[in-house]
Amino acid sequence: MSSMKTVHLAYGKTGLDVKVPEHAVVIEPKFVIGVPDERAAIVEALRNPIGTKPLRELVQPGQTAVIVHTDITRATPNDRLLPPILAELEAAGIRRQDITLLNALGTHRPQTHEELVAMLGADVVANYRCLQHDGNDDANLVQVGTTRFGHDVRVNRQFMEADIRILTGFIEPHFFAGFSGGPKGVLPSIAGAESVLDNHGAKMIGHPKATFGITDGNPIWEEMLEAARMTQPTFIVNVALNRDKRITRVFAGELYAAHQEGCRFVGECSMVPVDEPFDIVITSNSGYPLDLNLYQAVKGMSAAARVVRRGGAIIVAAQCWDGIPEHGPFGKLMRQYKSAAELLAAIESPGFASADQWQAQTLARILLEADVYVRADGLTDEQITQALLKPCKSIEETVASLMARREGRPTSICVLPEGPVTIAYVREKA
Repeated sequence: MSSMKTVHLAYGKTGLDVKVPEHAVVIEPKFVIGVPDERAAIVEALRNPIGTKPLRELVQPGQTAVIVHTDITRATPNDRLLPPILAELEAAGIRRQDITLLNALGTHRPQTHEELVAMLGADVVANYRCLQHDGNDDANLVQVGTTRFGHDVRVNRQFMEADIRILTGFIEPHFFAGFSGGPKGVLPSIAGAESVLDNHGAKMIGHPKATFGITDGNPIWEEMLEAARMTQPTFIVNVALNRDKRITRVFAGELYAAHQEGCRFVGECSMVPVDEPFDIVITSNSGYPLDLNLYQAVKGMSAAARVVRRGGAIIVAAQCWDGIPEHGPFGKLMRQYKSAAELLAAIESPGFASADQWQAQTLARILLEADVYVRADGLTDEQITQALLKPCKSIEETVASLMARREGRPTSICVLPEGPVTIAYVREKA
């Protein structure tokens, strides 16, 4: 038996310690220390923004404002990010009753009151109008244009009717949009369900540049940017976070300029080249809140898929306290077909359209390349197998079993403790 070492995976709120062979390669993003004073850093960014005037100079007394914030599936520190923005708006003469906070649900489920309080802080929920976007509520959607891809864009009516429109979020690698944050604050976050489905359609998802770390030439991101520009946002405030969920940088200002600067910073911290793909890749889904369900855990699988050899194995540790989930059609899509090939053929067939198909399509493509094992306290073995995946009770035992099947041949192993926060990729050979 080879000597072992312990690796701490981001898993739920507490993490998961796993013993792996000593030769396993551990790949993590570059650790950046958090800013010493988060509120001061946010205020500084609001007053010295990128590509536009300070927020106070863009605001007139008596105007209305909508601030879009991310939902429970994202690690954005809304409770720390929003208060300085609110204070700046009020100092510029906007009345508290004229400010609306809009929960950017995209096609996700609405939050409970308790979840909103946990996300935003009790004071904010008690003192401001808090709305939750509904992409299926036609009365609250307004058409803003048609993209060069021929897709109509409808977005939240309250956002469009506000004088001041602010997008907030955090920037991390995204498995088909390149990076999160920026224009994602409009599409999919506050868009109509059909606009999301068009943007996340089979052809768009299947594009070779629709992947981690790429914005230019990525049709999904480029349409997101086009849609966001149609809404003429006044200002964006995006942050970068470290593994402790502390703010490392604040990128505020004009939509494109601020987001691009943030993407450059995050890319430099998270892009890690390797020389060859691995036989086994162990990944997390970045821990709480991103590993709340199997739908979101596809992101961790996607990160691993970039560096696993064809025919290899991916092991993903995601708590999945929210299950598959049962809301939304993702689980039904995964259960409906006998194989990944059958699922992918259905999704890519002319006329097929279903919410969540983008996640099922991505997972099917991964399964055609590698076996995927799932270590999740929130799922039963039956739920995992019905989703065309393999249950894993113990990562150590699964690794030992996979190595034994190789009958003494060397087994290369990679561990991504922070999952999709790391963009590992195989270096192109000269």
